[in-house]
Amino acid sequence: MDLKTAAALRRLRLISAPEAISFLLLLVCSVLKRTTDFNAVPVMGRVHGVLFVLYVVFWADAWRRAKWPLGTGVLYFVLSVLPTGGFFAERKLRREAEDAVIASRARREGVVGA
Repeated sequence: MDLKTAAALRRLRLISAPEAISFLLLLVCSVLKRTTDFNAVPVMGRVHGVLFVLYVVFWADAWRRAKWPLGTGVLYFVLSVLPTGGFFAERKLRREAEDAVIASRARREGVVGA
């Protein structure tokens, strides 16, 4: 894995959890708006909107650089629109990065021919 691909995957991983948190907070704010006088939806809507757009931009870049199959690319996009999907995306991306580091070290040390 080259450095640009690793950086793209890292950016996607780092935006996944904040995007998921903002989505959950937006849902909570929506419920509070309808049940109380508290209305933070405009603020949380903007915050979540910016984070979601960043997620989609980073997702597209990661998909292009990592050359994921269609199913993997679609999975990461679907995870972005599920309320807790960003947490699963972050975990899966972290595991992918760890596996890539292990494989790189193994190749460098001549342990495997991968």
